[in-house]
Amino acid sequence: MSLCSRRDIFKGLASGLSVGFLPELFAQSSNGQFKPTRPVKLISPLQAGGATDAIIRPIAQKLSDLWGQSVIVENKPGGGTIVGTQSVVQSAPDGHTFGVVISALTINPSLRSDLPYDTFKDITPLTQIGTVTSALVAHPSLPANTLQEVIDFAKSKPGAISWASLGVGTAGHITGELLRKKAGIDIVHVPFAGSSGAYRELLPGRVQMGFVVLESALPHVKAGKLKIIALCDRRKNKLFPQIPLLDDTIKGLSYDGIFGLIAPGNLPPEILKNLYSDISKVLADPEIKLQLERQSMDVLASSPSDFANSIRLDVNHWKSAVKESNANVS
Repeated sequence: MSLCSRRDIFKGLASGLSVGFLPELFAQSSNGQFKPTRPVKLISPLQAGGATDAIIRPIAQKLSDLWGQSVIVENKPGGGTIVGTQSVVQSAPDGHTFGVVISALTINPSLRSDLPYDTFKDITPLTQIGTVTSALVAHPSLPANTLQEVIDFAKSKPGAISWASLGVGTAGHITGELLRKKAGIDIVHVPFAGSSGAYRELLPGRVQMGFVVLESALPHVKAGKLKIIALCDRRKNKLFPQIPLLDDTIKGLSYDGIFGLIAPGNLPPEILKNLYSDISKVLADPEIKLQLERQSMDVLASSPSDFANSIRLDVNHWKSAVKESNANVS
């Protein structure tokens, strides 16, 4: 074989790598849009069967229908959502793995010095699906129906009230610590890796209070097994304007709960663009919007750049909250 022909072969191989290698990572449909070439993983950082699953599984099914590929929800709880987020971060940036994030994503940088990833460099924000309404709920046996009555009871019996969160480093954890600090009360934190574990202890009254997603609590409230003390929103809830907010009693407790999707860092811009486009289509589906609203969610479907800005702002918010609350991971 001549030197010239060998050069031609290598030139052709190089050209094939620069252009033809991309379909190994992702395929393009006839309209040039992203289309997965194999099943997609959607990683949830909380336990299966909880409020997060109720939100994300309908979205996964619609994406599966759109792409003609299975979108498999994998629950990887632990470490205040760190285990699930790290699993996303360590995946190939090819559009076949992305994951759910909640407010813990923006809390952990201030709470944990040993975070195994960089919140700004190692993830690619896809979209903030929306904000989720959380609530402070209590077992009916607790002799308090308002936040002020909770505070008064806790002062009369230090250490008698325990409260559940969905994990160390979650918004419920930090908010409970802020309540303890601002109100000057002694209440005991009991973290779980999701709402299903929290309800196992809340419903029989072994844990007296808990911060949970409002929609997941409503069936138990209607059945008389739990009562709502206050909502965590910064503004009155449109569906339940009669329910007081945490900030109505103590300023600085309320928050808007982030619920969004991220991909690994260094996701190619074209994949990011097309992935966001397809997710936006699903979030605009009237059936999906209705399902999300039923889960107490205000749907945003923000752009990747807007979500990135929201993450930075939320990190700053929780940095102050963590410092004021003296919260820790123990």
